[in-house]
Amino acid sequence: MNVNATANDSINSGEKKIILSGKTKYTDYKIFSHQGDTTYIDTTLSIKKDYKFNYLRTDNFELLDFHNQGQTFTNLGYDFSNVKLFPDIGFTAKQFSYLDIDEIKYYEVPTPTTEITYRTGLQQGQVVDAIFTVNFSKRLNVAMSYKGLRSLGAYRRSLSSNGNFRSSFHYITKEGQYQIRGHFTSQDFFNQESGGLPDTEIEKFESNDPDYTTRSYLDVNLDDAENQFDSGRMYIEHSYKLVASKDTINKKDFSNLKIGHVLTNESKTYEFIQTTETTDIFGEINDADANDKKAKSTIFNNEFNLEFNSKYVLGKFKAKTNLTKYTYGYDTILNSNSTIDKIKLKGGAISFGADWNAKIKNFKLNADVSITPGNSRLSGNFLKGEAVYEKDSVLSVKASLLLSSKSPNFNTLLHQSEYDDYNWQNNFSNINTRDLGFVLSSNWINATLNFTNIDNYTYFSENNKPLQFDGQIVYLKLKANKEFKYKKFALDNTVMYQNVSSGSSVFRVPEIVSRNTFYYQDYWFKGKPMLVNIGATLKYFTKYKMNAYNPLLAEFTLQNTQEIGFPSLDVFFNAQVRRTRLFFKIDNVTSSITPKNYYSAPNYPYRDFTIRFGLVWNWFI
Repeated sequence: MNVNATANDSINSGEKKIILSGKTKYTDYKIFSHQGDTTYIDTTLSIKKDYKFNYLRTDNFELLDFHNQGQTFTNLGYDFSNVKLFPDIGFTAKQFSYLDIDEIKYYEVPTPTTEITYRTGLQQGQVVDAIFTVNFSKRLNVAMSYKGLRSLGAYRRSLSSNGNFRSSFHYITKEGQYQIRGHFTSQDFFNQESGGLPDTEIEKFESNDPDYTTRSYLDVNLDDAENQFDSGRMYIEHSYKLVASKDTINKKDFSNLKIGHVLTNESKTYEFIQTTETTDIFGEINDADANDKKAKSTIFNNEFNLEFNSKYVLGKFKAKTNLTKYTYGYDTILNSNSTIDKIKLKGGAISFGADWNAKIKNFKLNADVSITPGNSRLSGNFLKGEAVYEKDSVLSVKASLLLSSKSPNFNTLLHQSEYDDYNWQNNFSNINTRDLGFVLSSNWINATLNFTNIDNYTYFSENNKPLQFDGQIVYLKLKANKEFKYKKFALDNTVMYQNVSSGSSVFRVPEIVSRNTFYYQDYWFKGKPMLVNIGATLKYFTKYKMNAYNPLLAEFTLQNTQEIGFPSLDVFFNAQVRRTRLFFKIDNVTSSITPKNYYSAPNYPYRDFTIRFGLVWNWFI
């Protein structure tokens, strides 16, 4: 296919829409989310693209990354509006870049399509994310993607080596009676673990000792530790339309009755590896000489559903039943001093629920409810409701309510280690979460407001043990975004206010997080072949007792000795030439003149002055 090069691609309202050939345009290249929302392959350049040009490929405003990409992140804010139905394996610090079921994309394209994302690593290494998708016919699409990272890091023992492979497909018969979609993922995350800097090295870092500006000269707490997290998942969803009738005027479905089936088989493993085990950071050690020291979890779920779509229920109604089996644990006892009497948790449950999606003029109503009766570890309930009002592209208002009761993650219930202090077996109560949220999107301002209450909040204490808070967490989060434009210049501002009125002793967040970006954007050269985006971003969060990172648990734990909060300034130069976007960035540009008080977590310094380069390149064959 010949590509028209007379203008840059655009999907923004009011801008020129390029015709890719005589028969195809940008709206033919579709992306479908897990929920069924449709977007288009976007080859434009904007300040939002700069925010998303990172290892996660998403705006990480509420996250503070560690110095090397592919490590972990500290949460500067929390989102409880998408709590899942069942507990997970845990080891949450390893799962920030894990791609869940609702993060897999499906495609429909008239021609074979490729997207390549490249970004330099820290010191040595790079990250590449390649996506290829093709429609063998209008009704059958296949996509394959792989994101690979290897980055050495500036400090000792900070190598990251991660991989996310995913493949997806969807197919629908000619009359739309049968449809199927699914995906397969294989993901692995390897990190060397330094344990952070010891106190003597912290002094050298904070005093800006000229002998240690090369960060690899600084000693670290762990010389031989690493951890590995692996996962594989198969997901298949298909349905068959039993009964269908048409509206003879509009030729649309008047009513239909579908039966459906969803199969999910997901496994995860985690292992902390230390070859010499000579450090005293984790306490006394008693090795039981086990060959396999991995924590393993498997969840196998079958959903059977019956869907009815009619104007009499104002939309779509689905009744569903889930049959779920799970296992979590170890193959043997890992510590000879352990008093654990059960090395595996396993069981099953039956859940009953329903979905409802309706549209009444400018209003959309969505509801999802599920109940898992009994006294198993999967028992609980889940309810999520949304009401959305939309007026063209000018205004959108959404109110949501989430009620959830579910077990804490498995690693808080059972954990084994060669270290004596890291063995436990708990029988915790369900975590009860209530979240009331509001979202406003308009030409004037974008804002979100969430009120969250949590009972039996489960956390890791200063002693690295999982505990449940006997009070109630009361958490408020307000976030607002507004961009001001004047000719070729713009100032984009995002501010988040957080308050924990109850439970702040165990649930900690900074009061204020802000991001302010001043930039210039314009076309350069005759004929406007290049769009440039040049500016600087200042990010700041107020001081608070940030959680500490524990590499053995791959979790964040409470600490009461250090308050962390600092500003950082990044400078960028971005450009778009046809369907290629180029990104050039200098991270923490003022680090050489500001105090050395910037940390991603206690004992883990944030990155120094760093130059990054990358690109995103699309081909439409």
